[in-house]
Amino acid sequence: MKEIVTIQVGSYANFVGSHFWNFQDELLGLADSPESDQTFKSHNLNMDILYRTGETQQGIVTYTPRLVSVDIQGSLGSVSSRGTLYNDVPDTSVGALTWTGHVTTQTSQPLKKNLFLQSLYVEENKNEGTLRGGNSGTSDRQSEVQDKDIVESLENEVQYWTDYSKVHYHPQSLYELSGLWTDIRDFNNYGIGREAFLGVQHAEEINEKLRFFVEECDRPQGIQFIIDDSGGFSGVGGEFLEKIADEYTNIPVLLYSVRSPVSCLESQSLKMRISRKLHDAVSFSKLSAFCKLIVPVGLPSLSTSRTSKYLRVEDQKPYHTSAVYASAIHSISLPFRMEPLGPSAQLSYTCGAMDVNELVRMLAVQARQNMVTILDVAMPAPALTGFQGQQSLLENLQPLTPETAEDVEDLHALESMTVHGVFGSGDNDVALLILGTSFQQDICSKRASVSEIKDAVEAACAKAVERPRFSHLSIAQCPLPIPLPFPSIFNNLVGQNGQLLDTPISNCASKGSLDVHSVPMAARLRSTNAILPFLENRLGNLRKFGIARGALGTDLLGNWGFTKDEIEEMGEMLSSMVNTLNPVSHESSDSD
Repeated sequence: MKEIVTIQVGSYANFVGSHFWNFQDELLGLADSPESDQTFKSHNLNMDILYRTGETQQGIVTYTPRLVSVDIQGSLGSVSSRGTLYNDVPDTSVGALTWTGHVTTQTSQPLKKNLFLQSLYVEENKNEGTLRGGNSGTSDRQSEVQDKDIVESLENEVQYWTDYSKVHYHPQSLYELSGLWTDIRDFNNYGIGREAFLGVQHAEEINEKLRFFVEECDRPQGIQFIIDDSGGFSGVGGEFLEKIADEYTNIPVLLYSVRSPVSCLESQSLKMRISRKLHDAVSFSKLSAFCKLIVPVGLPSLSTSRTSKYLRVEDQKPYHTSAVYASAIHSISLPFRMEPLGPSAQLSYTCGAMDVNELVRMLAVQARQNMVTILDVAMPAPALTGFQGQQSLLENLQPLTPETAEDVEDLHALESMTVHGVFGSGDNDVALLILGTSFQQDICSKRASVSEIKDAVEAACAKAVERPRFSHLSIAQCPLPIPLPFPSIFNNLVGQNGQLLDTPISNCASKGSLDVHSVPMAARLRSTNAILPFLENRLGNLRKFGIARGALGTDLLGNWGFTKDEIEEMGEMLSSMVNTLNPVSHESSDSD
């Protein structure tokens, strides 16, 4: 088996990761539920690639994500860093006392669990004994009134990424970065994060957690690394990545650098604006140096982007925006856990399986090593034959990567696309199935088969004006499941199973998990020169504020621990990436 170890570093990365693992947990629950349709029962996904089987001291079998999560101290809310399955509390008693004076003990009360976490606790006690896969939240939900209360409380009260997590974590998974001695608002640049990681014993302790998961793998296919690169955690991740590159030379790292719209807000201070521009340049340069493929994710405004055509996202809520990014990462990573085609391939629910290394080799070939790729998504994806005037599947794909160019020609472009759970027809009979009695059976029959999706996508690509040099297509019939704690971000043109409607069938402005149970998706990774604006902006800012004679940010970079030679080396690396994608570019040289 080719396992994947996932790493999440930083607050927003863990917001994204929490949604990602909720999707996986929901898939596990739906596969065992008698009420779910056949596509969930036969999804052909090997969940052992992401999960590990263990056992508590009481002999209870556990099934937990193969995950290392790093965040600041106090970021876990009401959840313990030891998780919830292994209730072995560390011994805090003192073996020998040499102090004979008065002793005062200061304790703080644990945070109260919110309504959602309370409901999980009640349900677990009711169904105690079966922990594999956690709680599906689908087969045996509480009453509708209670579910509505839970959804409403999450919309208004989420503070921590654990507030909506329905997954059990292993004690080795969760790590809180203590001893920062700084306000989180000041933990905002690469240098301070770099210093924090190397300080105390953080480096060794985090490495030990990763080693625990990697060494029990049979044949690890790669590391899925999600990092909040908007502040100090970029430095933490950069140093962590360097150690991973040294210790696990044969394991490719696929890096998603994520940031929320809130982190993209422009500062009114000139000093802070320069610091931000230098941070972005340094962060990207250092992170990309230690991974095989880097995928920047995070638009300045998700709510006003074309991606949100069928969504109602509130940019100021990480709970909202991270759900969209997690959905895209879930979709694009499906091929890594698809079961290979067997003798009965014509009856398969999936096709296009590949591992992380195969994706890297495909998108970062020849001179395009350590390249940055663009992530596009269609959420929900339209039917193969939609309403008149509705955009096609390919036209619906919109970038989640910032600072990208449109309508560019790249004869060497490469891409990998995943399509799953789409309908064959967009006619109203699909939408009106919600009123039928044989709902699940009818919906299942309306989903397009693997061969239908393949033929439709290939036909659309053949007609496209801009065609990549090579395109890999992965297909699954299983749609994106929408678990109970998913935010209410769908508009009233999205039906119960994610079908796109020509007219709304609800007066509700936004819909969540009570109204939308699953969503067809399409996601794509592109290696293309459309990423040039992203790269050129970082190179230009590094030269202007960090390398040029009399640059205003030279001292700042020095305070972050970088020498002149290191800064120039980063500039050369960025310049090389720009020239690789645009060899006729007449960039100014070091004379800047």
